[in-house]
Amino acid sequence: MVTGKPNTGNAAADLNDIYRRLFRAFGPQHWWPGDTQLEIAVGAILTQNTAWSNVEKAMAVLKSHRLLTLERLTSFSPTALAPLIRSAGFYNIKAARLTAFLGWLKAGGGFTALRRIPTTELRFRLLACHGIGPETADSILLYALNRPVFVVDAYTRRILSRYGLIEGDEPYDEVRSLFESSRPRSPRLYNEYHALLVRLAKTHCRAAPICTSCPLT
Repeated sequence: MVTGKPNTGNAAADLNDIYRRLFRAFGPQHWWPGDTQLEIAVGAILTQNTAWSNVEKAMAVLKSHRLLTLERLTSFSPTALAPLIRSAGFYNIKAARLTAFLGWLKAGGGFTALRRIPTTELRFRLLACHGIGPETADSILLYALNRPVFVVDAYTRRILSRYGLIEGDEPYDEVRSLFESSRPRSPRLYNEYHALLVRLAKTHCRAAPICTSCPLT
């Protein structure tokens, strides 16, 4: 494990090297899971503070009831929706957040209408939705709407802090800007890079790191 004070002077070169090594080791990740824009957005909200395996169970329930359409989901109150997403954890809170987002999406004309809104303005509007924080907003922007916005999660902070690029407690937008100012503004690149960081965090850069055979050794 590499540790030390942040050295962002060569951030672009360092981030490029990390990406190159991870892609060479793991290959393309084909991420984020979801067949439609709506599924991706719903998953982004349900995955807050829980493992993706729990989200998959909740999504399977929604699919089994054929509810993954905007019209059907917006017909549910938070109280009615909560039992269906129980496996995702914090289901009462997430049901309220999900119904608020879906109501906002429907009132705004759905995903088709969102395509016409500039990224900065759209991000501002998403963050104004109940329960939508920066990570969730950026996940929706990148994975559902193909916007060039990098997603910063706990895995990203852990890896970059261990390799001396950040302290680890910087504001969210500061870490996001580090990527966006150092790497080309490409949704495809940001998608792949974030997925590769998640893969590394699960295989090697865990809370208790497994440095043997790590691609970044």
